[in-house]
Amino acid sequence: MTKRTASQARIVALPDAAGEDFRDQSYLKTVKPRTANQEALMAAIDTHSLTLAVGPAGTGKTYLAVTKAVEAMNAGKITRIVITRPVVEAGESLGFLPGDINEKMDPWMRPIYDALSDRLGARQVRQMTKDGTVEIAPLAYMRGRTISRSFVIVDEAQNMTFQQIKMLLTRLGWHSTMVITGDPDQTDLLPSMSGLEEAVRRLTPLEDIAIVRLTTQDIVRHPLVAAMMPLLA
Repeated sequence: MTKRTASQARIVALPDAAGEDFRDQSYLKTVKPRTANQEALMAAIDTHSLTLAVGPAGTGKTYLAVTKAVEAMNAGKITRIVITRPVVEAGESLGFLPGDINEKMDPWMRPIYDALSDRLGARQVRQMTKDGTVEIAPLAYMRGRTISRSFVIVDEAQNMTFQQIKMLLTRLGWHSTMVITGDPDQTDLLPSMSGLEEAVRRLTPLEDIAIVRLTTQDIVRHPLVAAMMPLLA
C-alpha cells in the first residue's frame, strides 16, 4: 500500500455525478451547486429565515443545509447549529441504547455528522458537539424552546406529523435560520399521518418563506439512483 504524505491526506474533493475524482476527504472548504434547483435552494437559504426543501433522496437537501449552517457559523452570523430529526424506531427504544443523548442519537444523525465532517473535519465536529456549538436536539426536547442566533436543521420531516412540524416552526427566534428537509414519498409513517406536504401547502402563500422542490433530475448520487426513483415511486 502506498503511504500518503500529509499534504495528500488533506486533498479534498467530492465525487462528481459520474463518481470520478473521488479522494480521501478531511474537510471540504467550498461547495458549489450542481443543478439549478440546488442553486435555488442555496440562494433561498441565504435570503429567507425559513426554507422548506422537498424532494427525493440524493438531491443534496441535507448536505446543502449543513453547508449553509457552517458558512453562517464561520461568518459569525450564528452561535449554534441545532440539528433535529424524528427518531423512527424499529423495535428498539432510545432509552435502551447506551451512552448520553448524543450517543443515543448517533445512528439517526450519522448522515448529518458525515456532512459536517466534510465541511469541518471530524475532530472539530466532535469538539463542537462537546461544547454545545453543535447541538443534537431530539424532536421531543424541542417543545417550549425559543431558538435565537442559531441555524436550525430539521431533517427527515416526512416522518413528522403536522403538529410536530408546527411545534418546530414556532421555535424560530430572532437572528435564526431554519431549514426543513424531507421527501414525502419516503415517509415511514402512515401516509395520512405525515404532515410535510400539508405544511408546505399551508405555507406556500407566505412570500417570506422559501419552498424549494427538487426532482430526480437533481440527484447527485450514483446514476442508478436517479434511474430507479421513478420506477419505485
